[in-house]
Amino acid sequence: MTSSTLDTTDHLSGHPVSALEPFGVRVDAASPGAGLAGLPIAGLRELARRHHLVLLRGFTGFADAAALTEWSARWGEIGMWPYGAVLELVEHDEPDDHIFDHRHVPLHWDGMYREQIAEFQIFQCVSAPGEGDGGRTTFSQTEAVLRDAAPEHRELWERVTGRYRRAVSDYAGECVSPVVTTRPGGRAVIRYNEPVAAGEIFLNQPDLEFTGVPGELLPEFHRTLRAALHDPRHLYAHGWRDGDVVVADNYTLLHGREAFTSRSPRHLRRVHVLGAPPLENTALVRR
Repeated sequence: MTSSTLDTTDHLSGHPVSALEPFGVRVDAASPGAGLAGLPIAGLRELARRHHLVLLRGFTGFADAAALTEWSARWGEIGMWPYGAVLELVEHDEPDDHIFDHRHVPLHWDGMYREQIAEFQIFQCVSAPGEGDGGRTTFSQTEAVLRDAAPEHRELWERVTGRYRRAVSDYAGECVSPVVTTRPGGRAVIRYNEPVAAGEIFLNQPDLEFTGVPGELLPEFHRTLRAALHDPRHLYAHGWRDGDVVVADNYTLLHGREAFTSRSPRHLRRVHVLGAPPLENTALVRR
């Protein structure tokens, strides 16, 4: 069963399940304010692995970061960071990194500079940006990108390796990964940190290097890959509402953020949940 063929009469413990486009599923609370605690984690995990993204809407939200952490731990081992389990994604008055800014964030995968790569990202929307303020989170389904690619484009992408370096606090590191690689289970996916457009302001821009093909082919590589990743058949852009919870498959998807109006009330929380067993980051360059 795929998202596009999901029976809209399906239910999860009495809560209706419907398809998102172009991928993912949405679970709506059967009654306003129903609690998330009653949802079966095994059923949610199956939905997330099959459809790559699950939106939970209309449920009672988590009162604080501790409650989100407690619920997320039911999914598996939490990937801990120096700041703890929960990243508070909110604009800072004087941001020291792009994640605390209001500008566009290119597509990437989480954990590229970590010892282990999380299987799931769990997002909670504490406060959504205002109507027309932007700030959607974007997700690209890379298995579908490869499935639909022209053979000559996929052949080009498969020849390229990306080297990514950052030297900023919790996100410092270096990794080297083929652009087309495999995820646990052996399915082919794309690992790519999308370059920032020339002239675009971006705090702590990583150092990106792409090799494997002659330099004159790199513009075609980036052009065709970016077009495929942003193709409406492959890209889902989530417009946040207060209380939304989104679970995303970090093994398969790339994600980013649209710019939003500065000082709008956009506030998300994010937790990483490791796979079982945890996925060791073989792309990490250890020094």
